[in-house]
Amino acid sequence: MTGDLNAMAVFAAVAEARGFRAAGERLGVSASAVSQSVRKLEAQLGVVLLHRTTRSVRLSEAGERLYASVRPALEEVRAAVAAVGELSDAPRGTLRLLVGTTDDPVLARLPLADFLTAHPHVALDLVVSDAVVDIVAEGFDAGIQLGEVIDKDMVAVPVTGDIRMTVVGAPAYFARHPKPRHPRDLVDHECLNWHPTPEAPPYRWEFTDPRPKGEGPRGGREISVAAPGRVLSTDSAVNIRLARDGLGLTIVYEDQVRDDVARGELVPVLEAFCEPFAGYYLFYPQRRHASPALRALIDHLRRSRRGGRGRKRTR
Repeated sequence: MTGDLNAMAVFAAVAEARGFRAAGERLGVSASAVSQSVRKLEAQLGVVLLHRTTRSVRLSEAGERLYASVRPALEEVRAAVAAVGELSDAPRGTLRLLVGTTDDPVLARLPLADFLTAHPHVALDLVVSDAVVDIVAEGFDAGIQLGEVIDKDMVAVPVTGDIRMTVVGAPAYFARHPKPRHPRDLVDHECLNWHPTPEAPPYRWEFTDPRPKGEGPRGGREISVAAPGRVLSTDSAVNIRLARDGLGLTIVYEDQVRDDVARGELVPVLEAFCEPFAGYYLFYPQRRHASPALRALIDHLRRSRRGGRGRKRTR
């Protein structure tokens, strides 16, 4: 019976990590040991649970049904283990976090080093990605992402203040092109655009009509522009460098280019249309018990924000 439970846990780890190596790293065993355990489980059940190729691992229909059945039970076991861990004198264990892009300097300054120093028995497993991920299905304890993309059924804890996007170009670019006065003028400009993954569509540049609501037909309304992309990149830092070289306009987080703007290397435009919006939150499922380590991280981020290190960004 114990062997069956262990094999189920290993299978679930593979399903969540989508690979033997990643599952082995999470479990602290080799990839070959993980593969062998899953093969024994398949032989015992008489079905194929995983379709394997040289480049990927995916669940079979039987694997999907088995994982859907065992996942709730495993979550209860994890919650029970976390509850027992509360009896320990100090938070401990590994926190697996999905973190949005660290291109944003505010996220890059999160006090994780201070947290790890204060809690020597806690380890962090960080996955940095802008992709939209089901943190429960993928086995994460929590995520840190923009508030606007977090599901409503999640517990969300603010870790930054409001943030703001800005459209910038180099003086050399504006020597050749007039500055846009309205977002609709962007169709006549060279734009350097972004998308979070190669499969995702280009980002639609979002603005807000600066007129108060009720003043004019579009006062206070959102404006979305499909900017003509001269360059499409998954790395906004590339777009910033190209904008600095005068190739075109790009839209980025304000803090990413604050120093460039101060030096006069980049010039912001359309500022009246760039309103602040909700920043980053740490989030986790309401139904999942927050482990002592996760609660310690939440408390640390709250104290840090109150202390001024997670300052609110405004112009």
